[in-house]
Amino acid sequence: MTQQPRKVCFMTGGSGRLASQVACGLAQEGYDIFFTWHQSKARAEATLDELRHHAFGSAMTQCDIASVADIRRAFTEFREHFGRLDLLITAASNFFGTSLGEISEKEWDQLTDTNLKGTFFTMQEGMNLMKEQPFVSRIITITDISANLTWTGFAPYTASKAGVQHLTRIFAKACAPTILVNSIAPGTFTMNPDWNNEQDLEEELRHKIPLKRLGEPAELLSAIRFLAENSYMTGQVINIDGGRLLY
Repeated sequence: MTQQPRKVCFMTGGSGRLASQVACGLAQEGYDIFFTWHQSKARAEATLDELRHHAFGSAMTQCDIASVADIRRAFTEFREHFGRLDLLITAASNFFGTSLGEISEKEWDQLTDTNLKGTFFTMQEGMNLMKEQPFVSRIITITDISANLTWTGFAPYTASKAGVQHLTRIFAKACAPTILVNSIAPGTFTMNPDWNNEQDLEEELRHKIPLKRLGEPAELLSAIRFLAENSYMTGQVINIDGGRLLY
């Protein structure tokens, strides 16, 4: 009996706090993972060690997703390691608050170059690779429910996420029927210790999230699993937010 080849997932930002848990979940489900990291080599190496407990063929590369040259180099490395691409997840993201009347060009570029430009060129590279394959593959963009909210203190960030959701629909239309492209927009899963404190979290849970709790990594993973297995959905955005958008 011929052994089926292992599926392969390319994930940007795969050593992030939430993304690393998703990557490990996918590895446990039979995917080899190739992920990019940018700043923390120690965290990336720890993530890779964990992945290799379940998927020994997993690999990583340093990549600044704001750099098109870096993205193209990462895909060249990917092709050297793997002979197929089943799933591309764009999880790399830059996030910080900005004062609407004082946003600098540097701040704008830091947010949109990674979140929007980098995601576009990652999707472009993934699409061009996937089009060569004789089977249906999938792209999942990780966006944010803030794409549908008016957060005045995060204008470049929210605009970049809204842009990625629109790119998701464009790629879905262009890539059908052999590449399915969807987006997952998480609500509050992990809190950034640099700008969130306990009081902010308590306030948000009490007044803005009907389910009164943070999201769990397993809940994000289950949505990714659904999109990775479903064969009749493309161009959609799934909001996983505990009901946050009801407000």
